[in-house]
Amino acid sequence: MKLVIGDKNYSSWSMRPWLAAKAAGIAFEEQQIWLRQPDTSERIRALSPNGKVPALIADDGAVFESIAILEYLAELAPSLWPEDRAARAHARSICAEMHAGFVALRNRCPMNIRRVPKAIALEADVRANIARIVAMWSDCRARYGDGGDFLFGRFTNADAMFAPVVNRFHVYAVPVPAVVRTYMDAVMATSAWQEWEAASRVETSTIADTDAVA
Repeated sequence: MKLVIGDKNYSSWSMRPWLAAKAAGIAFEEQQIWLRQPDTSERIRALSPNGKVPALIADDGAVFESIAILEYLAELAPSLWPEDRAARAHARSICAEMHAGFVALRNRCPMNIRRVPKAIALEADVRANIARIVAMWSDCRARYGDGGDFLFGRFTNADAMFAPVVNRFHVYAVPVPAVVRTYMDAVMATSAWQEWEAASRVETSTIADTDAVA
């Protein structure tokens, strides 16, 4: 099984299934395609039907879109979703909301693992996105945390889906309540996160390392 990803420093969508697979102990081969190069689109389209990363190339075909790849991985490792039906439904709901929403935050605060934490001015729509995510995370920790470190106790697809937001909140020094900061620290302390971050810091991508990179 092969996971096709983009730059680890910038590709938030690639980060999600990569972390989930690592957290669940699912073995995979990694193929990295540098973004924003002359041959990027051609190389990705040769592997991914929608022409985007990530794409999971499995024995039974290609799976594309991060949220679909997470579902596929959960078929291999059911622990990637909460066991309780209500909790599982809620986890899927917030993952779908992340997949479809929070455009203002994504555009204003692009993922950049290597960025030195520093606050920037945030418009009202970005602040509204942040408030919704803070409320969502706080609610999950209160209702489903079960004494664990993550949104639903143990690390699940929901944590993988929001991991790039953890990076955004951290490197753009977004003020958050203590319960959210504790959650962020737990995600960033996982071995999967640490491995991804270490690799991002030695990448040789030619993308300019600025706030303008989406």
